[in-house]
Amino acid sequence: MADNLKTDLVDAALADALARRRPEPGLVFHSDRGTQYVSAQHARLAHRHDIRLSVGRRGQCWDNAVAESFFATIKTELLHRQAWPTHQAARQTIFEYIEGWYNTRRRHSTLGYLSPAAFEATSSQPLPIDQAA
Repeated sequence: MADNLKTDLVDAALADALARRRPEPGLVFHSDRGTQYVSAQHARLAHRHDIRLSVGRRGQCWDNAVAESFFATIKTELLHRQAWPTHQAARQTIFEYIEGWYNTRRRHSTLGYLSPAAFEATSSQPLPIDQAA
């Protein structure tokens, strides 16, 4: 988390995810049309890791429905339930929510009522884009 939307932030998050997850070559990285995602710097990082960049159409929130759904969920289940006294308090709580709850224990109907971590551990095939949540 940061107070900016610079390409360095996006690239650091992607590099961290690549180091943690070690995906197969040909990964598709889908985003909106933010300048950080369409920058030459980001394209170079993606190319170095054999990642295909995918960008949603202008004005089509449905192209990024998975991300939009996640942000709606975290706002409803966590962020809008209290005031956050400091940036650090919000950052720590968001981290705990994502890593300790959302990815590991929160069940998702489109994943057969498994958590994302359990689904990934038991599945070798990604969900079709219209079934991802």
